[in-house]
Amino acid sequence: MTRSILLSLGTSLVFVIGGCASIPEDQRDPQDPLESYNRAMFDFNMKVDDAFMKPIAKGYKAIVPKPVDQGVTNFFNNINDIDSAINNLLQFKVSRFGTDVGRVVVNTTVGIGGLIDVASNMGLPSYKEDFGQTFGYWGDVDSPYLVLPLLGPSTLRDTVGLPGDIAANPFFHIWNTNKTANWGMIALDVIDTRADLLSATDVMESAAIDRYAFVRDAYLQKRRYAIFDGNPPPDSREPDIWAEEDAAKAAKGKKPK
Repeated sequence: MTRSILLSLGTSLVFVIGGCASIPEDQRDPQDPLESYNRAMFDFNMKVDDAFMKPIAKGYKAIVPKPVDQGVTNFFNNINDIDSAINNLLQFKVSRFGTDVGRVVVNTTVGIGGLIDVASNMGLPSYKEDFGQTFGYWGDVDSPYLVLPLLGPSTLRDTVGLPGDIAANPFFHIWNTNKTANWGMIALDVIDTRADLLSATDVMESAAIDRYAFVRDAYLQKRRYAIFDGNPPPDSREPDIWAEEDAAKAAKGKKPK
């Protein structure tokens, strides 16, 4: 069974990789040089999501009480704060590192293993740093966009950082002691995350003409925003729509704003 699934997945990957040269070079986004492959993989992921993940997430949302759902989300956010603390330290953000450590200590103890987000109520913000952001901090800002099989939007930079994020997860280190429990926690994390994104995907599906471009642009903007801690410098690759409007008005003899 597992072998046939892997063979099917492998065949799908060969198919989508084979279409990588279909988009003319002059029509490609500078940060999306693999657009043909990425679009094909995006379509593959969406089909898997529509067939499996979305129905499971909707069932989870319908069955699990909201307080329990929030507790599960808080639990995994608490684990992610460990990764955030490590990366804040690697970026020499000592104050943020201390805040992340404080969040983990408070939520793990007073918050009953992270089920209750006591730290946020105490004024300790969650910074959500990861190894992809750390690589961005050290210079790799505008990394090429990449859609990963099943995992979804990423960049080459974030993909390289993914093993570090996995290694920072405590469940990775108990893998050999209880693999069944570890797989169960991974599955719960994935389902809970997908359930939390149901409203976002509904907005995307109703508002976006080109869903692929919508997700790509939103992801790249979000990551750039995160790398610069909410204060990104102007992106020279993005058109200045106000300058274009003023130029158009000047050409028509109108006074620019």
